[in-house]
Order: sequence, then structure tokens, then C-alpha cells
Amino acid sequence: MNFANLIAEHIQKLVPYMSARRIGGHGHTFLNANEAPKSETYIFNSTNLNRYPDCQPEELISAYADYCDLLPSEVLAARGSDEIIGLIMRTFIEQKREGVLIAPPTYGMYEVAANTNNVQVAYAKRNGDFSLTAYHFIEALKYVPFKVKAIFIDSPANPLGLTFPKDELITLLNELPDTLIVIDEAYVEYTDPAYDFTKLIREYENLIVTRTLSKAFALAGLRCGFALANPQIIKAMLKVIDPYPVPDPCVQIAKQALAKGGIELMQARVKETLERRATFEKALQELPMVDKIFKSEANFLLIKFKDGKAVFDALSQKGIILRSFEDKPGLRNCIRITIGSAEEMDEVMRTLTEMGEAS
Repeated sequence: MNFANLIAEHIQKLVPYMSARRIGGHGHTFLNANEAPKSETYIFNSTNLNRYPDCQPEELISAYADYCDLLPSEVLAARGSDEIIGLIMRTFIEQKREGVLIAPPTYGMYEVAANTNNVQVAYAKRNGDFSLTAYHFIEALKYVPFKVKAIFIDSPANPLGLTFPKDELITLLNELPDTLIVIDEAYVEYTDPAYDFTKLIREYENLIVTRTLSKAFALAGLRCGFALANPQIIKAMLKVIDPYPVPDPCVQIAKQALAKGGIELMQARVKETLERRATFEKALQELPMVDKIFKSEANFLLIKFKDGKAVFDALSQKGIILRSFEDKPGLRNCIRITIGSAEEMDEVMRTLTEMGEAS
């Protein structure tokens, strides 16, 4: 059998997203996926596992709506914000004929999800310091040979750590009322509350905000994310979503995380993470091997080293797994380091210091 004939043409050409776990790496300290260093202890009732869960469990939707001060009709739950990204492609964008606009370097799943769903991709150029404005997207649209149905912006951005200004977002929403503007707020709990754009969905019907419990809530293994948007947008996506997107054990744990005590634990975790990030950044500034530290509003730092490959390889040999962005536009010698536990950050600094002393 010629298996190539079985595979859709656009999938044959697809370069898959290389997640931290898919890339792999043998070690004991994993600082390559922007995960929290530990989770809380949760319990769940297994007596209902013989039943299919609700498509959109009412208690989960209400809990997240309360957390964001929105209405349940403005919330959709799925298997992480990654599923939401693909769902937007499948719901709103015609295959082959229409597409999306992104501004690299950015979260890789936007392009992979587009390629998987056979929709086209166009690119906006950033400033030299990687900052981004509404103008960059509006200008890029002048030269795109297909209809752009959605623009994807991560804020805070991955791997850059930058936020997208509110006034620029409003400009974009006003200038492009017939284009979906998707703001990915996976790291929003780590930044100033002013960069929480959820309330704007009441004013702008073309805004979709994506969220996740993977980062600040320390539940990456749960795979639970949300779309926040106008109820008409949510209704359209519910026509396309799989029948049972959120397993019952995930719903039970997510509800506990979104209860008052769970939110307080999350806020304390964020505070500790930001303090460790500041300490780690200060220590990095003393190392001659560091060329630049990018400003970050998330639970990671992007660092440009004088020899990024040597640093990545040296730490990997010590069992410390980081994320290299060597092959991304403008990020030669750059490595992203998740802010882990105090012990993990101390281990990274000891290894970098020893490396510097040996050179």
C-alpha cells in the first residue's frame, strides 16, 4: 500500500508543532514548557465515569464566567486554548481560499493549526525591538492576496514576553470590524490587570479572548482552556466543537481550582513566581555570557546569550532542559527559560556560573 496516497495533500506537507514534550530531552529539571513548578492536591469522584460528560458543563462554565466577571453565554470550554485555536480555524475560515494573519516570532500553534486546517497564513512584520502595533497588521493586510478572517496576537507574547497595548487593540478592532481579532491571554495572570481584555468583548463583537488553566493555575496536565467572546461567536463554535471536549475528572478539578481557595492559591503562586523571576533576572545580568534579557510579563525569560547553542547544550548535559529559539526570526542565540522553583533556578544559575568560570 502507498500510504502517501492515504494522507491529505496539505497534511503531507505539514510541519507539526514541536511541543516541549514532543521534542523530549533527558533530564531532571524541565524549564522548557512554561509550566508551574508544582500543582496542588485535588480529589475527584469516579462514580460518574460510566457517563459521558456534558459538552459544556454548567458548573465549569459558570465558575470561569464568575472568575472573569462575564456571563456564561460568553464562555466556551475546550481541551486547552490549543483546541480553541483550531476551533476558530474550523468555524470561521474557508479552507484554501481564506486565512489568518500572525506576527512572528509568536506562538507556533497559530501557524500549525492553520496548516492543519488547510487555511492560508500571512505575516506582519514587527519593529526591530519586536514591539507590535495595530499599524503593523493594517499595513500587512494591504499586500495579502487572500481574505484574512482572523488575526492572532498573544499578549503576553510567547516567547517574547511582551504585551500588546490596549489602545492598539482598540484601534485594530475599530479599523477591522469584519475581521476576528484573537487575543491569546495564556499568561495574563502574570501581568498588570490592565492587560486583561475580556471586558472588551461587550463592546467589540469581533474580539475573541483565549484563556487556559495551564500556566498560573498550574494545571497544564488537565488540558482545560476557554474562549471568551460575544454569545453569537460562542454559539457558532459550539456547532463545530467535538461532543465531549472536557472529561469529567478535568471538570471536577477545574471547579476546585476556580473556587475562592483555588484562586487565592493561584495568586500566591503568581506572586512567588514574579519574585523569583526578578531575582533570576538580576543574577543573569551579572553573567558576561548574557548579551540581552528581554522584558517579560510572563512566567519565563527570553535571554540572548553570546553563544546560545553552547549554553543550551551545556545545561542539557547537566539534565536541565530549556527551550532554544535559535531557528526563529531574529532570535539567534536566544533561549527561553521557565521560572521554576527556587531550587531549580538556583541550579540553573550554578551551572551557568560554573560554565562562565570554566571559559
